[in-house]
Amino acid sequence: MIFEIGKYRVEIINESDFNPDSKDNSFDYIKEYLPEPEYNLPTKFGIRIFENGIELNSAIIGAEGGAIELHKTSQIIESNRILICSCDSVFCLDFPTLNLNWKTKVDTATAFEIFKIENGFIIHGELEITRIDNDGKVIWQNGGADIFVSQNGNDDFEVKNNFVKATDWNNRIYKWNLNGIEIE
Repeated sequence: MIFEIGKYRVEIINESDFNPDSKDNSFDYIKEYLPEPEYNLPTKFGIRIFENGIELNSAIIGAEGGAIELHKTSQIIESNRILICSCDSVFCLDFPTLNLNWKTKVDTATAFEIFKIENGFIIHGELEITRIDNDGKVIWQNGGADIFVSQNGNDDFEVKNNFVKATDWNNRIYKWNLNGIEIE
């Protein structure tokens, strides 16, 4: 995925085959934010920042948990930071330096999507719906009877001004206010 942010071009690519111990990687990243897991991480993302076609910074991120693909709601790029879901976590990187501001585990398995709300973010996870503040602190986290993925493949998750609505595998609908209290 490519984003134009002011004078910068941001490239985010799937680097699931990246191996920090190999010389055969697609790119050499300046910064690495990878845990030392007992198994190969299912998802790693490379982030590269360019100005006038010249690479300024680069970083690779990864976490433990389930695999995720890049899509339009898996990251948020603000004027001074990049927030991106990777496996079970959300990473917050300073923009354009790509220094790690924080990393928060937001789901037991996989964090699919991130949405901006006033004073924080809502994360659509596989097993939990989580609200974090602007500093990555978990405000609340709610689970359901099953995973928050629909059988029919429809996007059955939405964040509105005053509520979050999610549908689980068995088509049960959950609705919470932004304080995490179930409504309706």
